[in-house]
Amino acid sequence: MSDRFFRLLERLQRLDDQLRRAQRTRRDRLEIARLALRKAALKNRLRRLSSHPLPIHA
Repeated sequence: MSDRFFRLLERLQRLDDQLRRAQRTRRDRLEIARLALRKAALKNRLRRLSSHPLPIHA
């Protein structure tokens, strides 16, 4: 695993924590949507960087 991939995984974990915290405590739907979009974008970056992308199951 490359350093870049690892750093992105760490960012994803922090972002996921922020999103869960916002969903539990805040009712600001705009912030929750913004965090969810950032999480999806980061997951896409990780998928592109992966040398063996995992299949997406429907």
